[in-house]
Amino acid sequence: MPARIYRQSKPAGQSGLAGTREWVFEYGQSVPHKQSALMGWTGSADPQSQIHLYFDSREAAEAYAQREHIAYVVEDTAARMRRPKVYADNFRYDRIQNWTH
Repeated sequence: MPARIYRQSKPAGQSGLAGTREWVFEYGQSVPHKQSALMGWTGSADPQSQIHLYFDSREAAEAYAQREHIAYVVEDTAARMRRPKVYADNFRYDRIQNWTH
């Protein structure tokens, strides 16, 4: 399985953008995961599947993969749609929604 190069998305439960500006290089899975019969945990004999490398740019991550002769796939993230909101709009007299409190 080829390696993945991607940029992490913003956490859904938080408004901050920490960790979303870095590109992540994640090795592909070479050995299938198996479930432990005793505990039910999922494990693998592939230590590379646990390694994540962080790069400042996409080009640096691609250069690393090419230098090490690793097959890779780049996953682009969708652009965020930001709608600016104004607090004063909550108190407009021509509001469409009903006042709730």
